[in-house]
Amino acid sequence: MNPEKLTRYDKAYLKIAKEWGSLSYCERRKVGAIIVKDRMIISDGYNGTPSGFDNCCEDENGVTRWDVLHAEANAILKVAGSTQSCQGATLYITLSPCKDCSKLIHQSGIKRVVYLKGYRDDSGLAFLAKAGVEVIHIPELED
Repeated sequence: MNPEKLTRYDKAYLKIAKEWGSLSYCERRKVGAIIVKDRMIISDGYNGTPSGFDNCCEDENGVTRWDVLHAEANAILKVAGSTQSCQGATLYITLSPCKDCSKLIHQSGIKRVVYLKGYRDDSGLAFLAKAGVEVIHIPELED
C-alpha cells in the first residue's frame, strides 16, 4: 500500500479507536484501541474494570484503581479468546502504551502500533522500538 493511502487508513482507524474509547466508564482518561489485520478489524477495547466488577475506574481520591485494564490489554485479551491471531497485526490506540502493555503487544505478535497521544512514560514505546515493532505517532486527526 502506498504511504499516502496507508496514512489515510491509519487516521480512519485511529478515529474508530477514539470513538471506541468514548465508551469507557473511566473519568480521568478514556482510551480506545482497535486491532487490525489484513485491513479487517479483529478486536477492539477500551480501558475499564474486569468483567463482573463495578464500572467505577477511579477510587475516592480520583486515582485510577489498580484493577483497571488498559484498552490495548482488553483488545489483546479479546483476540486470545477468539479464533483470530494478532500475528502481524496493527494496533491503533488513542494513548501510547505503558511499559506493561508494551510487553503484551510484543508477545502477541503485533508488528505495528499507531497512536494519537503520548503517555507520560515513554518507556513502553522505547521497548517496542527495541523489539522491532514499528511505532507511528499521528498527533492530530482532522474532523
